[in-house]
Amino acid sequence: MIIIEFKAYGKKHQYQAIDEAIRTVRFIRNSCIRLWMDNKGTGKYDLSKYCKVLAKQFPFADELNSTARQAAAERAWSSIARFYDNCKKKVPGKKGFPRFQKHCRITFSDKKGIGKLKLKGTWDLWRFEKKQ
Repeated sequence: MIIIEFKAYGKKHQYQAIDEAIRTVRFIRNSCIRLWMDNKGTGKYDLSKYCKVLAKQFPFADELNSTARQAAAERAWSSIARFYDNCKKKVPGKKGFPRFQKHCRITFSDKKGIGKLKLKGTWDLWRFEKKQ
């Protein structure tokens, strides 16, 4: 995996829109984990359907792009699947039970009106090998 870091330069309303979108994604992920904890037998596709229910129920969740909502549900399911895999493999120690997120940063697509941000960084990928 290649990770490229940039610094985003934007206006105050753009930063507020980014923070609001991150909070919304965190809310959707935590709601999906709560649904899984409360209802036995909840699967990956149930979480994707639940995103649609959340969008109808909460207007701030509807403002977020459906792709970003589904990505939040997939991230929740990946944490659940990792927990089950660790249990099946009988990994010693903690199994990584899915927890609620408090502070996180993610990538997302938006309908929040973030717009274009100036990025300061480098694209010098020739310095890195794929093995790194």
